[in-house]
Amino acid sequence: MRYPDGGGLSAQERARRERVRFEAAEMLEQGVPPPVVARRLRVSRKSAYAWHALWSGGGVEALRSKGPSGPPSRMKPEWRAWLDEALEQGPAAHGWVQRWTLPRIALLIARRFYVRFSTAQVSRILHKMGWSVQVPVHRAAERDPQAVERWMRQVWPTVEKTVRDQGAWLIFEDELGQSLRPPKARTWSRRGHTPVIKVTGKGSGRVSLAALVCARPGQRTRLLYRTLTHTGRKNEKKGFREDDLARLLDAASQQLGGKIVLLWDNAAQHKDAAMRELLETRSAWLTVFYLPPYTPDLNPAEGVWAHLKKSLSSLAPCTTGQLATKSRTRLKRMQYRADLLDGFIAETGLSLAPP
Repeated sequence: MRYPDGGGLSAQERARRERVRFEAAEMLEQGVPPPVVARRLRVSRKSAYAWHALWSGGGVEALRSKGPSGPPSRMKPEWRAWLDEALEQGPAAHGWVQRWTLPRIALLIARRFYVRFSTAQVSRILHKMGWSVQVPVHRAAERDPQAVERWMRQVWPTVEKTVRDQGAWLIFEDELGQSLRPPKARTWSRRGHTPVIKVTGKGSGRVSLAALVCARPGQRTRLLYRTLTHTGRKNEKKGFREDDLARLLDAASQQLGGKIVLLWDNAAQHKDAAMRELLETRSAWLTVFYLPPYTPDLNPAEGVWAHLKKSLSSLAPCTTGQLATKSRTRLKRMQYRADLLDGFIAETGLSLAPP
């Protein structure tokens, strides 16, 4: 919305403009002509002459702010406090699922205060209260907030200490599978005609990706990745296995040239007997920690995947080979954008403190 007060100015803006008018009044009292006042205060000559006329007829008090124009809002301050608390409880607490809509909020107000507001009025009220339309972040219902808080309090400090004591690289790892069906994205279309994007109906084509986001205090953040193409042939790998992930860690150790502290999720292939044996043989330079269950928001590699999917949404590859090539190209570009990778880490709240 352009104006906070439903077509007028905010209280801060009214106070600022009032100060400008008072400065103009001081200049006028000193005999400064309106054109010079306009030039010094960087306002229009029309405003300066209007202020001069008001000042001539009523003095400085004539330039004082009259407050917001228009009738007072029917939404009382105590009602807004109640509404803010009710909205914080979420739609499920009031009988709706997933999201707040303007008609639902209008109905919520009407049920409580027996006053009906239009959706446009509700929108203005919400903007004044500091609310805005946003895309929600999905969280798994199995997520345990107390376990996440306990992990942040107990495990994460240990991870930081291990990285600091060993002078090691902190590596976040994750895998992704991308099919030939591109992610959905917005597009323009004639009103009343839903756009149709033709995609392949075959389900055999698939590209598996594994990424390592590597961070170390005082060093440029790195991105390492591997791709695996599955075309549907017999006995062909459909995804990364334990030995593939172990080789990826070996390559990271060679390229980074130091010890590694690995942080990844609780996927079965990360914790089974075969992987434990492979990790044990690398214990001289590798220390492993696990993220809490159902916490993709704590893994910056998820940011890499989100950025990749957004860039692929504008493409329509016809073959799995084309999809693999485009994926590698996008990941290659991200390798040269350390600031972007730093943003993915900062979004998780797990940024390492400088040495």
